[in-house]
Order: sequence, then structure tokens, then C-alpha cells
Amino acid sequence: MLSFGIMTLNKQNEQPYFMELAKRANEFHINCYRFIPSDIHPITEKITGDFYNHSTGVWESAEFTVPEILYDRCFYGNDSHSKQCMSIVNWLKARNDIQFLGYGLPNKLELYEILSCTNISPYLLKTTPFTGADRFIGSLLPDHPFILKPASGSQGQGIYYIEKTGKNILVKTDKKNAQVTRNFESAEKAAGWLNNLTAKRQYLFQPYVNLSNKEEQPFDIRILLQKDRNGTWKELGRGIRTGRNGGIVSNLSTGGSNISFEDWITEYPSSLRSFLCDELNDIIDTLPAALERKLPPLFEMGIDIGVENNGSIWILDINSKPGRKTILNSQPEKKEELFTAPLLYAKFLSANNEMERRTNHAKTISN
Repeated sequence: MLSFGIMTLNKQNEQPYFMELAKRANEFHINCYRFIPSDIHPITEKITGDFYNHSTGVWESAEFTVPEILYDRCFYGNDSHSKQCMSIVNWLKARNDIQFLGYGLPNKLELYEILSCTNISPYLLKTTPFTGADRFIGSLLPDHPFILKPASGSQGQGIYYIEKTGKNILVKTDKKNAQVTRNFESAEKAAGWLNNLTAKRQYLFQPYVNLSNKEEQPFDIRILLQKDRNGTWKELGRGIRTGRNGGIVSNLSTGGSNISFEDWITEYPSSLRSFLCDELNDIIDTLPAALERKLPPLFEMGIDIGVENNGSIWILDINSKPGRKTILNSQPEKKEELFTAPLLYAKFLSANNEMERRTNHAKTISN
């Protein structure tokens, strides 16, 4: 039996998804384990975690060696436990006796640098590292707002709309239940707030583009790609994420909702429909190869794409640990594919002894 380990920072995270994977593992002759990286004993390298007992249908406490194939679903913060686990995962990535389903992506700034030198570059918003409040405020011009966001992760959190209005500086951010607005009456006050915000995390900023629908709701297209049982990239589905009226982001974690891609695209004239679909298909066909030419192998990615009223298309984010809510909500018939894809690809890696290129794996830890 192939041993398959799911890594998480908290066993409460993604429980339904992990259970669906585990329930299907036995039919593929896979033993399924779940653990937190910090639960690896530093001397014996034994893990105290959970083993899925197919007979009883429950996770049971167990001690085991590091599984042959690892599925990394760790979402890191700035806390000491996250930093500890990041170091352990980097150590695991460097081992030759273990394979990861995917080795992750670097942060958004490094990703921008990689993709800006490819034919994906026309779809990228100009991305600039935040290097200080005074310099950032000095670059603000009336009617030219910016979006400020963390360079790593976020899931819709910590994203700010910043605009200069006369001598004031307006800041807006979406929380789960409401939008929070602050109006700074001077550059000095805004700088103090910015310096405090950015003290512990790396940030970047991009020009704001209006990616809202006719109801003034922000929206984006989430496309989920995964490798199939033959190691070939395949689209699992696409859906539309819609935020609240007047909002900044469309993430489900900040109160967003879903509609199907088919329902959304029919609102456009046929000529624009054809153009949009061609552009999206071009991105899907081009992006995975562009990334894997420069980075270690991936298993899955969620691509978030914004569309302006004039049809301009922008890649907003690429996530190597995507969620599945958008696809499950808009295309529930994809459920079985979504819950078997990691297992099928694990079997492919094992059968083909795919010890693929892993150079620079340390740069991929942020996602």
C-alpha cells in the first residue's frame, strides 16, 4: 500500500476535504495519514498523527514514519508555530526519499518577476514592492488609487484600497461582515498607520482597476487546474466569485458568493463571449508550463482572473493551495473528480518514480 500524508497546521482545518480524500484512499490501495509538521520527532523522525482506518471510517491516533508522498495543505501566518513548520517542510522538500504532490509557489513578488518575462506578462498588473510609507504616499496621485496587499498568502485578508482625495488619504478594506473605512487628514498620520501595518510582513502594491459588475459588486473568475492520473494538466472547473456591493475583493472568506461561469458569460454579447473564452483558454494552456520551466513541479493551482467592463483581462492571483468551494458550489457534479484527483496523481508519481526537478524548493514555501 502506498503511504499518503496530508500536512496541515491545524487538524481542524479542511476536515471535510481530508475526510473525503481518506474515504476514497483504500480503493486506490493507499494508506492515508494526517499530521502537523511540528509533530515529527526530531531524533527518531517518527510522526505522532492520525491514520484513517477504512474499516471504522474514522481517524485514529497513530505513530508512523514519514509517508512516501506528501500533500502540503499548510497555510502559514507570522506566528512562531508557522515559522517552525515552514523550516520542517523545507527539510522534507530537500529529502530524496519523499515526494510532494506539488512543491508550491514563491510569494507574489517573486511570481511577478518570473511571469513578467513570459508571454503571460500582458495579463499582469504592474506589481511593486512596498518599501516604505513615505515613498508610497509620495507616489499617490488623485484619481489613481492603489491596492496594497501582503506578498504572501492572504485569502482575501489584509487587502487595502488606498486613494488620495485632496489632502486626505482614504483607506478601505473588506472584513468578513462589513467594509472598514478610514480617512487620514494628513500624510503623516497615514504614514504612521502604514508603517505599523507593514512592520511584520512584506507588502506589494498594484494600480486599482475596477473589476465590478453592473451591481457594483467585485467579482473574479476562479479556475481550478490539477494534474490528472497521467501527470497532464487539466481544468477541473471554473466559477464566478462575487463580493458584496461596493466591496474590494470577492473572496468567499470575506462574504463573497458564487455563480456559475455559464450564467455569467451569457450576459456578454456573443463576440465578447468568444474573445473572453479564447483569452482564458490561452492563459490555461500557457501558465502551467511557464511556471514549471522556472520552478519545481506543481500538482494544482487556482487562478483568479479579473475582467474589466471593456473586456480587459488581468491575472489577480495564482494559488498553489486552492480551495474548492467555488467549483463545488457552481459545479457539484465535479465532486468525485475533486476528491480523487490527489490520490490518482499520487499513484502516478509512485508508479513512475517521478523524482522531478526540485531546485530552489526553498523559495516555494510561502504558499
